[in-house]
Amino acid sequence: MRATGMNEHLARLRAMQGLGVSDAAYRGIYAAASMVETEARHSITAGAVSGKGHVPSKPGEPPNADTHQLDTGIFIEGDKTALNVKVVSSAPHGLDLEFGTSKMAERPYMRPASLKVGHKAVEFVAKYLSQLLRRR
Repeated sequence: MRATGMNEHLARLRAMQGLGVSDAAYRGIYAAASMVETEARHSITAGAVSGKGHVPSKPGEPPNADTHQLDTGIFIEGDKTALNVKVVSSAPHGLDLEFGTSKMAERPYMRPASLKVGHKAVEFVAKYLSQLLRRR
């Protein structure tokens, strides 16, 4: 998710890389990705019961944690040089749950998390980058 004008801000920040600006910008972008990561993890664990009392989620709802392989496998991958981050899941069944299969309806957790906090994250980054660029 990108805000209007974000590419221009990022280009200016890359040009200022020698001034240490890109490190600060990366921290802001990483913090925004962390909002999505936190929301995705929360949607999986909120109200979930592991073990004997586990109840699978309904189609279209986020998965309910059982083994916690899914929620603990969500992390942020970043490229500081490109000022790029993404929230990913290392769980082997992560994609199957997110998008479904021919035998199972989807149980999305990343897309709803991005939709829920994405606008807040983009606003945060835009405000953070504007303040950062004003200081230079």
